[in-house]
Amino acid sequence: MRKEFRLPDVGEGLTEADIVSWHVKPGDTVTVNQIIVDIETAKAVVELPSPYAGTISALLVDVGQTVDVGTPIIAVEVPSADDAAAPEPAKDAPEAAKEAPEAAKEAPDTPQESPPARQPVLVGYGVKPGSTSRRPRKKAPTRPGSYPATPSMPSPGGGPAAGPAFPPGVQLPPGVPVPPQAPSAGQGRPRALAKPPVRRLARDLGIDLGGLAGSGPEGLVTREDVERAADASRTGAAEAAGTAGEAPVPRTTGPRATVPPAAAEERIPVRGVRKHTAAAMVASAFTAPHVTEFLQVDVTETMSAVRRARELPEFAGLKVSPLLFVAKALLIAAGRHPVINSSWDEAAQEIVVKRPVNLGIAVAAERGLIVPNVKGADTLPLAGLARAIDELAATARAGKATPADLAGGTITITNVGVFGVDTGTPILMPGEAAILAFGMVRDMPWVVAGELAVRKVTTLALSFDHRIVDGELGSAVLRDVGSMLEDPVRMIAWS
Repeated sequence: MRKEFRLPDVGEGLTEADIVSWHVKPGDTVTVNQIIVDIETAKAVVELPSPYAGTISALLVDVGQTVDVGTPIIAVEVPSADDAAAPEPAKDAPEAAKEAPEAAKEAPDTPQESPPARQPVLVGYGVKPGSTSRRPRKKAPTRPGSYPATPSMPSPGGGPAAGPAFPPGVQLPPGVPVPPQAPSAGQGRPRALAKPPVRRLARDLGIDLGGLAGSGPEGLVTREDVERAADASRTGAAEAAGTAGEAPVPRTTGPRATVPPAAAEERIPVRGVRKHTAAAMVASAFTAPHVTEFLQVDVTETMSAVRRARELPEFAGLKVSPLLFVAKALLIAAGRHPVINSSWDEAAQEIVVKRPVNLGIAVAAERGLIVPNVKGADTLPLAGLARAIDELAATARAGKATPADLAGGTITITNVGVFGVDTGTPILMPGEAAILAFGMVRDMPWVVAGELAVRKVTTLALSFDHRIVDGELGSAVLRDVGSMLEDPVRMIAWS
């Protein structure tokens, strides 16, 4: 029986997702809750488990393709009720007679295999453990027109391995058309392995993907392969035209360009996290009236406190950095000025003050900027805050942040100092009233007690929504954060 698995909504209000990678191929046998695919939503990369046990018959979408929620993405052949009830093949009478007494002796003492315990699943499906067990399922037979599992890499669309077979020892350069070969009996022409943008480019340029040898991983046809094939096609056409004419144009004898036309530009599809971030930043920048204030701070005492904290047993195994003290200072300032931790309700025309403080930490991940947040950060002690920030940042960089990790933030810190810059003008996260940028800590001349000294100095920048936060409140918050970083003892006094 063929079952199709439709893309589920793995987050609140998810409408679409990108297929990042498949963990299975046609012909593979899967079990319930086995991870089959990685998808990238607007907020994170998520692993999807299989709701069915059976044999993969087809992958219905390609890697890199964007699909809507509810779209079938994979087909699984599951055993039907007739298969489950089919009797075992009868044995020869002599063998059955010999094995019957032994089976009768072992039957009472041989417990049935216990059913698998219910596993936690991502999107709310799974099987309940039952009191009965069934015999091992037989592998579903290969249907006419389907492709059996082979050691080679299938195409994401469920077809056979990308590219036709070549004679042993023949190595074709990337992008060179492959000589056509006759397909085997009962089998259509293999489908080339390529991402949707590359297929679209090939269609626009009139290039047959089936005749290209891909230079990417597992024979993936890349944009450069298609462009090289198009250049080769144009060159061949030009030479043919010159040969047919009376006076062909002579070739240029000067030095050739070192940069091929294909490398003049690169186009990167905007999907998933990066697409969501771009839309959110545009919406925030043109919805909330931004104001940014700056403050240079002598953080010499904070840097000394960071070194002392690293030696305490409470912080053993934890990363203690200046960002930890900046985060604690912002949390205390938010407690002293609660309106800074709020949002604007346009429909109700109200300011919504949030409690507790869910502190967002901007993380530069491989797939773009994401901002997971520490829930209830204002209630955590300093060591607990350090542990929460470390774990959340590591999860985000690994691409494992969940939609829950990214939702519900109330105020954010972005550490631009790690990139070697002093500060910037950060854009608010949608639904938040303030964001603090923490710049690089550097040695600078500073006046201390009327004398010039070399001190550790950083620059803070606080952007805020001017509909909610006026200049006085924004300045008070920024001043309090700076005062606590100048003298960390104030954190104790104001907590």
